[in-house]
Amino acid sequence: MYQSKLFTKTRKEAPKDEVSKNAQLLIKAGFINKEMAGVYSYLPLGLRVLNKINNVIRDEMNKLGGQEVFLTCLQEKENWSKTNRWDDAVVDNWFKTKLKNDTELGLAFTHEEALTAIMKNHIRSYKDLPFYPYQIQTKFRNEARAKSGIMRCREFLMKDLYSFSRDIKEHETFYERSKQAYKNIFSRFGLGERTFITYATGGSFSKYSHEFQTVSEAGEDLIYICDKCKIAVNKEIISEQNGCPECSNDKLREEKAIEVGNIFNLGTKFSDALDLTYPDIDGKKQKVIMGSYGIGPGRAMGTIVEVMSDEKGMVWPVEIAPFKAHIVQVGEKEEVKKSAEALYEEFTKNGIEVLFDDRDARPGDKFADSDLFGIPLRIVLSEKTLMAGEYEVKERVNGKISMIKEAEVCAFVKKYK
Repeated sequence: MYQSKLFTKTRKEAPKDEVSKNAQLLIKAGFINKEMAGVYSYLPLGLRVLNKINNVIRDEMNKLGGQEVFLTCLQEKENWSKTNRWDDAVVDNWFKTKLKNDTELGLAFTHEEALTAIMKNHIRSYKDLPFYPYQIQTKFRNEARAKSGIMRCREFLMKDLYSFSRDIKEHETFYERSKQAYKNIFSRFGLGERTFITYATGGSFSKYSHEFQTVSEAGEDLIYICDKCKIAVNKEIISEQNGCPECSNDKLREEKAIEVGNIFNLGTKFSDALDLTYPDIDGKKQKVIMGSYGIGPGRAMGTIVEVMSDEKGMVWPVEIAPFKAHIVQVGEKEEVKKSAEALYEEFTKNGIEVLFDDRDARPGDKFADSDLFGIPLRIVLSEKTLMAGEYEVKERVNGKISMIKEAEVCAFVKKYK
C-alpha cells in the first residue's frame, strides 16, 4: 500500500475525552475512529490488525476441531426466558428493541441460548458428539460506563466457542485442550509471558472457571500470581482460596491485569433449560454437557497496545502487524524515487506485506509516523543509502539499526520473525 493513498492520516492529538493509552495511540495513528463512548470504527490499518488477530484465533480453534459458524445478533425472547436471562433484573446490560409488530427482540451479548436451540436440530445420536462450533461475531452490551478504549465497548467483536460433549470426561479433556489453545493464541500475540491462567469463580457446575489475565497497569482486575506454578487467582476468590490452588503456596504477588479470555464449565445448565439431549449407545436419553470459551479480538488488540507500546507509539508483533515492513523514502530526487519504487515492487512480488511512505513530507514527520504505526521493520532509502549500496533497516521492537546490502534486504525481511 502507498501511504499517500492511505484512507486516514495521523493526528497530533487524540480526543480530549479519551484517557486510555490504547485508544489514544490507535486514534492518533489512524487505526480506529471514535464514534461515541464505547463505540469505535476500524479503519484500514486497524482492520488489517484485527483480521490478523482473528486469523490467529481461527487457526487455533480449527486445530481444536472447531467448526466456524456465524449467528444472528437478533434474539427472540423465548429461549432466553427459559434460562431466566431475558429479565433485566438478571442481566442488566441488554440492548433491546421491537419489531414493527411489537415483537420484542434483543441484541445478543453472548450466544449460549441461541446455539443450544440450534443444536437440538443437529444432535440426534451419540455419534453426533462431541461438537465444537465457534464464531467471531459482533456482540452488544449496554455498559453503564464504557471506558478503557477498545478494551471495553458497547459494540465489540467476540470469538465464542461452545463445546457439546457426551459426558464429563469428554468435556474435561476438551476443556484442558482449550487451555493450551488459548496459551498458544496469547503467545502468538506477544503476550505469553505476561498472561496467566487465572482461577475464578465457576458458578453452580464447577468450583472454578478460568480466565486469561495479562499483567498491565491498565488492568481493571486484581490477580494474585503464584511464581512457582505460573498461574494466578482472581481477587474475587482469594478470600475463599488460601494460597495457590495448585501448590498451596501462600506467597502470591498482587498485580493489576486485563482479562483477555475466559473459559467456563457450563454442565447441563443450558441443556436442562432447552431440553438438549441425545440417545446413548443403549438408546437411553442423556443430557449434553456444555462449555463456553471466549476471547475478544478487539480487547486483545487494545491489550497488545497497552502492554507493548512505548513513548513513540505502538510495537506490533510480526504475526499481527498491519504490514511487516515500512519503506520510507527520504528525499525527492528521481533516483531515490525509482529505487524506493523498485524495492516496493520486489517486496510485493515476494509476498512481503509492505507500506510505502511515498509522501512529500519531512523526514522527521515520516520517521515519527513510522514509529507511531509500530510496523516491525523500517527500511530507509535516501541519497546517502544509495551511494553506500545498502539500506538502513530499523527493528521497531528494540530500536536496533542494521545496514543491509541492497541484494540482501529482501531475504532479510522475509526471514525476520
